[in-house]
Amino acid sequence: MRISAVSIPGLAVVTADAATDERGSFARFYCAETFAAAGLGFTPMQVNLSHNPARHTLRGMHYQDPPRAEAKLVHVTRGAIYDVALDLRPASATYRRWFGIRLDAASLTGLFIPEGFAHGYITLEPDSDVLYHMGRIFEPGFGKGVRWNDPAFGIDWPARPAVISERDANYPNVAG
Repeated sequence: MRISAVSIPGLAVVTADAATDERGSFARFYCAETFAAAGLGFTPMQVNLSHNPARHTLRGMHYQDPPRAEAKLVHVTRGAIYDVALDLRPASATYRRWFGIRLDAASLTGLFIPEGFAHGYITLEPDSDVLYHMGRIFEPGFGKGVRWNDPAFGIDWPARPAVISERDANYPNVAG
């Protein structure tokens, strides 16, 4: 497994290295020692799977405030997505900057998103499955969001959503 820093501190691209033989392949998506060596204090507490039947399904941009902020490690197990993390840490030098990356099942590449970021994605293929390793156990009622196309952030999505929840479509724009 390889962990690479990106332009926004705290975010990291995590690439699994597959061992292959006559049986197929095996890849590790998470290793506590590898994360610790990279300076990423992350221990998964819950694992979730999101199935998205339609191409251009948009989910996001979701986050939770402290003390219920969530770190997550996102991988695609089938299909492909354009994954986006938005820095909402007010004291960060990269506040309101975003990072986007194509994640697909074939590349074995994932994105680690620390606490303090909003997260969302749009599916690039039908029947895309997204696996989340979560740093907190889900607690209903604390989720928040920002609008996926808010001009304050200028996220460059590769497509317009064909499917989006009413909640995600109607988050208000932030001021200034």
